[in-house]
Amino acid sequence: MFHIFIKSHFSAGHHLRNYPGNCERPHGHNWKVEVTVKADGLDNLGMGIDFRAVKEAVEKVLDTLDHHDLNEHAEFQTINPSSENIAVYIFNNLQNDLSTDRYGVHSVTVCETDNSGVTYFGQ
Repeated sequence: MFHIFIKSHFSAGHHLRNYPGNCERPHGHNWKVEVTVKADGLDNLGMGIDFRAVKEAVEKVLDTLDHHDLNEHAEFQTINPSSENIAVYIFNNLQNDLSTDRYGVHSVTVCETDNSGVTYFGQ
């Protein structure tokens, strides 16, 4: 069993609807993202999955978030663009590109700051 991960980031604005504090006002973050793929074995090159494939899939998803007001994003019209919901969005949108019978998305970590974040492991 192998856990292969990459780290990336995106910048975006958001606000948390009905939040009892200053996060209800529009503000932004430089979110840090870590995606881990779990591989049950290695391919003929000795890799669980090529880092490049993970990076490309992650960047494709993060491009839909980067430099946007997340509250205007179709995914977050009825739910808050919290770190938790962003992690679920990224996880779900990676499923098609990063799932085979040998490997799949294991977790997505989203950090608003260097000291606070959330990890989602799927259903």
